[in-house]
Amino acid sequence: QAELGVNEHHQNEVVSYMRFARFKRGMCLKTVDSCFQDLKDSRLVEDTFTVDEVIDMLDGLQSVVHSEVESELINTTYTNVLLLRQLFSQAEKWYLKLQTDVSDLENRELLDQVAEFEKSEYTSSNKKSTADPIKPKLTPLHEGGSELLNKTVAHLQEENEKLKTRLRTIETQATAALDEKSKLEKSLRDLQMIQGDQKNNANQDITELENKVAALKSQFEKTLNDSTANQKFLEEDLMTTKHDLLKVQDQLSTAEKELEKKFQQTAAYRNMKEILTKKNEQIKDLRRRLSK
Repeated sequence: QAELGVNEHHQNEVVSYMRFARFKRGMCLKTVDSCFQDLKDSRLVEDTFTVDEVIDMLDGLQSVVHSEVESELINTTYTNVLLLRQLFSQAEKWYLKLQTDVSDLENRELLDQVAEFEKSEYTSSNKKSTADPIKPKLTPLHEGGSELLNKTVAHLQEENEKLKTRLRTIETQATAALDEKSKLEKSLRDLQMIQGDQKNNANQDITELENKVAALKSQFEKTLNDSTANQKFLEEDLMTTKHDLLKVQDQLSTAEKELEKKFQQTAAYRNMKEILTKKNEQIKDLRRRLSK
């Protein structure tokens, strides 16, 4: 059996529509045949006809056949529109937007495929019993897709429960985060207060330290000035002392010279000198003896 590239359910629907179309096509052909038969029965009763009579009969037949065929084509078009309306209505219930490609309606390859499918389906149908089996009909609009709807509702409920669980988890996490944020904000305020106190204490300590440094600097400058004055005084005093020392040394040297001069002029000095001279002579004499 030829396949149309759709699932089994949709293929059965296509078969149902093709049977309906075949039936309508057969009715149309029977109507056309009846038009010709009526012409034969009503007008072709003589053996010979003039050209005008033949033209008149053909024009009448053309008018009747044209009207019948046009009516059937219009009816087929409207039938197809109703079929599309049913399909689109069911699709819109599921918020689907179906699209059609009109160019495929003239695709010879696809048309041949449909013709082959119809031929194989008609052949297989003729091999079956004369009674047509009950075929699934197009689901009514008010009951369409109940099974799919139930599955979708169940799936949505399951998703809803998952979302609720996730929402509760997120709320718990958000509450914990808010608590943590409050704790951090309190810690930050305490830290800022401590830092403020430390900053005030540090400013106070810096002020005291600056005052101490200023006092020490003033005292150092004063001490430096005093030290400079004392140094200058000491330098002057040192120069005076040096002069006095030189003067005393000169006086001492003069006194020693005078004392030595006076000592040399004394009798004791002369006697001691003579004794030393004699002792020296004796030592020299002893050395000469010892040398011999």
